[in-house]
Amino acid sequence: MGIEIEDKFDVPPDYAVPDLSRLGRVVGPKSHQLVALYYDTTDLRLAARGITLRRRRGGDDPGWHLKLPTAKGVRQEITAPLTRGTKQVPRELAELVRAFTRGAELQPVAELDTRRSVTVVYGGDTRLVEIADDRVKGTAFGGVPTVVRWREVEAELLDGDRALLAKVGKRLRKAGATPSEAASKLARLLAPAPPLTVRTDPGSAGEVVVGYLAGQVATLLSQDPRVRRTEEDAVHRMRVAARRLRSALKAFRTIVTGTAGVQDELRWLGTVLGEARDLEVIRARFTGRLSGLAPELVVGRVRDRLGGDLGGRQQQAYERIREALSGERYYALLDALDALVREPELTRAAARPAGKELVDAAAANWRRVTKAYDTAQAVDDPERREIAMHDVRKAAKRARYTAEALRPALGSDMKKLAKLAEAVQEVLGAHLDGVVAQETLAGEAATARLAGEDTFTYGLLIGLERAEAEQAHARFPEVWARTVRGVEKIL
Repeated sequence: MGIEIEDKFDVPPDYAVPDLSRLGRVVGPKSHQLVALYYDTTDLRLAARGITLRRRRGGDDPGWHLKLPTAKGVRQEITAPLTRGTKQVPRELAELVRAFTRGAELQPVAELDTRRSVTVVYGGDTRLVEIADDRVKGTAFGGVPTVVRWREVEAELLDGDRALLAKVGKRLRKAGATPSEAASKLARLLAPAPPLTVRTDPGSAGEVVVGYLAGQVATLLSQDPRVRRTEEDAVHRMRVAARRLRSALKAFRTIVTGTAGVQDELRWLGTVLGEARDLEVIRARFTGRLSGLAPELVVGRVRDRLGGDLGGRQQQAYERIREALSGERYYALLDALDALVREPELTRAAARPAGKELVDAAAANWRRVTKAYDTAQAVDDPERREIAMHDVRKAAKRARYTAEALRPALGSDMKKLAKLAEAVQEVLGAHLDGVVAQETLAGEAATARLAGEDTFTYGLLIGLERAEAEQAHARFPEVWARTVRGVEKIL
């Protein structure tokens, strides 16, 4: 796996790569003949998302290559060894694009035969930038195969920095190259239509809300392959995207309606992702706690139980995630999300100017926070009151997500509101995290006790967690008062 950062340029047939010797030691050109077979669904679901999956022969890196876009000009590349056959895509790569294929068969859709001339700019013995001058013959399969020929130049960053890549690009443009509009060779050949988003009036509430929803759907989809590979922070990001979508659909129900079913399924997805994420967080929490203790205070198998044992549970949770992400229920949710941004049920309010309509939505969501707070404070029993305060935390999170969604359209006031809501969310979350950690430690201590192990360290950790939870509880009144004053100035 690697990250590919490159700039692509269209060039005329008689183009000459300029002298780059002022940027470093230049080696090349070196010629290669590359033949790549590209795979997709019949309706080009991968190409529409800027994803390429190919089997390539020739060059320095023959094999199977899956490229997933992460930003403009940046793609994550995942490889597998070259196989003899061309009919079957390696299972590990096919698995990573399930969120896009959704059960549809992968088959060859195009072939690119490329005569490549490679020049490399070095800094000492380090390869900094590679310039590939490609003469391409592309064949698109279908009822009647279509053949297209063109020439392009790619400048790929290796071990240099983006400033150097920009300098290379400047010299290429000065010699007659123009930045390419195509994200990849395959996109240029097939010209797939990108996923549709409903047209809304510029400056309208609908434009803001649908644009935000489309961005969160794209984020959720982009994290799917990373979750399947158990990459760091991937489950968290996917879970947050699901939560933001569900929160937005609730907050903006006066703009987009008919989403109750999607909200329910987003809640299900968040629950599926939640177990592994919670175990990931608490394992990291306990690792930090233990590393802060003097060695003589860490006794028994506490590291194994709070690390390895919880790690085993986390792996089991990941297996349940993979199973869920390969099921029809998940595919149906993704289809529903695509339909949501393509054909949302917009109300009359969606056509109104964004300003007042969306400020009212932000204010309504903050009123939910204050209502939950008043309800919790009216509870006499301390334990029941603490449970009711969880509703305050959840309402504050929704108010924060709403303000963050509106910040691009409404500016600094929404940024301030998001920060204020986040402060409430965080202090209540710190208290809850401490309580949950105590419960987990107590359970692990009971298991250790039954095994005849020393449980001294568990008690010490429980004491630390209790102290931190109580500190958060004591801070809350001040945070709440400061937040209320701040919100009054905004809404």
